[in-house]
Amino acid sequence: MTMALYSVLLALALVLGSPWWLLRMLTTNRYREGLGERLGRVPARVLEEMRGQRVVWVHAVSVGELLAASRLVEQLESALAASGNPATSKAGVVISTTTRTGQALARQRFGAGRVFFMPLDFAFAVRPYLRELQPEALILMENELWPRLLHECALRQTPVVVANARMSDRSFRRSMRWPLRPIWKRVVRKPRLWLAQSEEDALRLARVGVDAASIKVTGNMKYDILAPRRSAMADRVRTIAAGRPIVVAGSTVEGSPAEEELVIRAWAEKIKDQTGALLVLAPRHPERFAVVEAMLRPYRFAKASTLQRQGSGAAQAAQQDASGRQAEAVKLQTCALEDSSPGLEVFLLDTIGDLAAVYAVADVAFLGGSLVRKGGHNPLEPAQFGVPVVMGASFENFRDVVAKMQEADGIRIVQEQDQLGAVLSELLAERQQAARIGERGRMVFAQQQGATLRAVQAILQVIAEGRP
Repeated sequence: MTMALYSVLLALALVLGSPWWLLRMLTTNRYREGLGERLGRVPARVLEEMRGQRVVWVHAVSVGELLAASRLVEQLESALAASGNPATSKAGVVISTTTRTGQALARQRFGAGRVFFMPLDFAFAVRPYLRELQPEALILMENELWPRLLHECALRQTPVVVANARMSDRSFRRSMRWPLRPIWKRVVRKPRLWLAQSEEDALRLARVGVDAASIKVTGNMKYDILAPRRSAMADRVRTIAAGRPIVVAGSTVEGSPAEEELVIRAWAEKIKDQTGALLVLAPRHPERFAVVEAMLRPYRFAKASTLQRQGSGAAQAAQQDASGRQAEAVKLQTCALEDSSPGLEVFLLDTIGDLAAVYAVADVAFLGGSLVRKGGHNPLEPAQFGVPVVMGASFENFRDVVAKMQEADGIRIVQEQDQLGAVLSELLAERQQAARIGERGRMVFAQQQGATLRAVQAILQVIAEGRP
């Protein structure tokens, strides 16, 4: 009865919101892409890829969760293959995402044959995946709980693990209110194991109804995210900067005003003329790339996607030319990049999956989603490179991480929006102080690693126990 009521309410919400959804589908690819998969059509490519293997299903909503899941998938597959257990050594991992950005990055990292869009939370959409894939376990990154999916897993006795589980201030307050509290209490009893990021998260989970015996504190897996120290895009940014300081503003989001407007204003008023610093701007959502590009019209800027296409074209020309013109093609590509470098003021990073590595060449990094009330993004991505990190006052999504970095004096928090320019300018001017802040942040990152390995060990135990 409860699930029937839930399905009716969910369907009603979709019907009432259908004009908005249809408009978004017509004007963007955000919801149109993967529609068949969302409606329950299991991709043939996934079935072919997993043929003859036992399956572990990992779900990560978007880029942040996927980055943490990437390490988990790699270590989990290695552990399954090395287990010596015939039942698990032939197990493979499939990955689902909700957003387009997460899907693009997942396919880039794992190949399209193992990746699909998360089905809508209706029985007709969820059941085909459970029937066709027959997963040994379902691993949900953070708190991505869908009642119908959990219910169908319970019917099939498929164990569910919530990895890197956390309970933000907002989620905790909402979960404690009536009438959500009794509903939430039923939902959170479904997973067999919760791997909490911190003791505080564990206490909150228990307070909202999770069985304390099913909670294990394993740490924050985002401490284990390791970005490559070198990448083609990072090298391009360094070349464009040509020795100038680099300010990277990553995962910026819309707001009133938009975060990009605040960053551009701070850079233009406090940094551009004084230091000549190159501003690298990386919006969080691809559908906003064009909007942010319009903001940059008053400045000399280049787009990563354009340089990427130029590089790809030159590489193709080099491959196709077997008559001695290969060197000339490469030379033309290099000249095109160098010619654009001296006058560029802003670099728009409008590609997927490059931001983490680009942080490595920054002199200072600003983390978006924090000047507006969005809860912030992961400060560990730049901190791992010893880059000094600046955030706004909204960091609820990473409270534990930020608290550790604040305790070590390894981060700067901007309390007011109009203070951003002054803080960035100070860090660019006081290079030794900035280096010490960055190094302390890097040490916090290094000291907290190991959560992924602990999570893998707990998940292997659940898989070994199997269905009850």
